[in-house]
Amino acid sequence: MRYFTFLLTLALLTPPVSAQKLPEAPDRTRGDGPYDRLVIRGATLIDWTGAPARGPVDILVQGDSIARITAVGAPGGPMNEDARLEDGDRVIDASGMYVLPGFVDMHTHLGGVPQQTPAEYVLKLWMAHGVTTAREVAAGNGLDWTLHHRKRSAANEITAPRLAVYPALGTDREAPITTPDAARAWVRRMAEEGADGIKLFEAPPDVLKAAIQEAEAQDLRTAMHHAQSGTARYDVLDTATWGLTTGEHFYGYPEALFTERSIQDFPDDYNYQDEGDRFRYAGHMWQQAAEPGSARWNQVLDSLRALDFTMDPTFGIYEANRDLMRGRRAEWHDRYTLPSLWNYYKPSFENHGSYHYYWSSNDEAVWDTHFDLWMQFVNEYKNRGGRVTAGSDSGFIFKLYGFGYIRELELLREAGFSPLEVIRSATLEGAKAMGRADEIGSVEVGKQADLVLIDQNPLVNLKVLYGTKALK
Repeated sequence: MRYFTFLLTLALLTPPVSAQKLPEAPDRTRGDGPYDRLVIRGATLIDWTGAPARGPVDILVQGDSIARITAVGAPGGPMNEDARLEDGDRVIDASGMYVLPGFVDMHTHLGGVPQQTPAEYVLKLWMAHGVTTAREVAAGNGLDWTLHHRKRSAANEITAPRLAVYPALGTDREAPITTPDAARAWVRRMAEEGADGIKLFEAPPDVLKAAIQEAEAQDLRTAMHHAQSGTARYDVLDTATWGLTTGEHFYGYPEALFTERSIQDFPDDYNYQDEGDRFRYAGHMWQQAAEPGSARWNQVLDSLRALDFTMDPTFGIYEANRDLMRGRRAEWHDRYTLPSLWNYYKPSFENHGSYHYYWSSNDEAVWDTHFDLWMQFVNEYKNRGGRVTAGSDSGFIFKLYGFGYIRELELLREAGFSPLEVIRSATLEGAKAMGRADEIGSVEVGKQADLVLIDQNPLVNLKVLYGTKALK
């Protein structure tokens, strides 16, 4: 599998894909290993078991698993040579470096024809930012194509994170799903095809409930974007009660907090298919909800916690709404954003998320308030023991693969998470949400050797995780 990721340099890769065809990721031709015995020497370990950083330690990787972790001295002091591990086929001197679990990006899209982003480009940008597991929600390039890349990644044939595939409701089906029986049959077929979970948007309540419950019966996880076209009929409390495991973005939460209305207060001339309308007025949702600390606020948080529900907020994908200039002028765009992807970002009536036709200071002020309330809600959920993960949703709204994930970690920090809590959300919480915490998510003996090795302390400054490094 994957062993470690050096966050040192990035390079532009293959040219953009043609508008007619999406090529496969190429065979892996660079990089060393795997090794029968790999030894990492003298690192400071952030293992995400909940323990603070410790080191220096030596780490032994055998095959693709962590076989041993041993303390070998005190920081700045002499090494305890008697405790050091024997050399292996490959030895990495990690003195002065930090090792973390590989990151889990819980909301990804593997490029695609609309953006003309080749799979190789997306996968390598993820890897260059320490993402060793990516949950692909929607399988927008086709189920077979996405499952094929999952298989090739698992076989170490391509340079890629481990992929978890969650096709959207109705994938590979010509007719829409309109009945509970059809939903159950589709979920069973996805399980037979080998999907890891399913992604839901808007559907009649009985169809959603059937799909969620059948997924649970088939041991599939579920993720849902509570589209505003459906939340007058259900909110996140309803779907979580039906068994939904993960809520994406922020939709469905404010609606569960409405006390003076049951439907968002849309302007009379609002049109959901106008994305300028859709996203402009989404920024008003939290301001129409119950106030922080109110009885309803506490009831929703406590109910979701009791259901062991996971929040995947994806703060970053909406950040341009509160600061459009920051989104457009991020320092990595000039060097790393493909021209075809940049063209996709520009205001357009055709491209999803390209809705900043005339975005005003007033719109940004509304979204500032939206972020304040949203972040408070998510932080309080974490403080009550609720699970919060890190997902980027990059490829839209000026967010670039890999870079957008690290920005998501910074926004969790802004929401009130401590640095160690941020790393937990980026690693073990994602693994738990996918039911894979026995394999990945922390640096422990017996787990897979998904490791990030970096030369600065990310607990001091998360910016050192960016592929462009940090200004110092």
